[in-house]
Amino acid sequence: MKKILTLVAIVSMTSCATIFTGTSESITFDSNVKGAKVEFDGVEVGKTPHTQKVKKSFNGIVTMKADGYETKTFELMKSFNAISILNLGGIWGWAIDFATGAINKFDRKGYNMELDKEKE
Repeated sequence: MKKILTLVAIVSMTSCATIFTGTSESITFDSNVKGAKVEFDGVEVGKTPHTQKVKKSFNGIVTMKADGYETKTFELMKSFNAISILNLGGIWGWAIDFATGAINKFDRKGYNMELDKEKE
């Protein structure tokens, strides 16, 4: 019986960040120019204001642009997801959280960019 309880305890403590916080988060993008294009790695995902579900494993470039305005590019800010610590010494839990990106969390849930008029 002790072996079964130990096994259940070990399995329940694997991939904690994936289980508790998921592998994606919703992030809102807006700008002073309504209808500005929002692109992820060059692929348009919407127009401002726009909310996008973003996988935590995303490491690409976000671009916001509108006709007559300078283009803004940036990366989404991330940090370590402390929930991953619950994996303790379980290598499988760390591996799953790393592979799914759940080992990270997005620092900001919204970006409001000021697009500047193009200089003539």
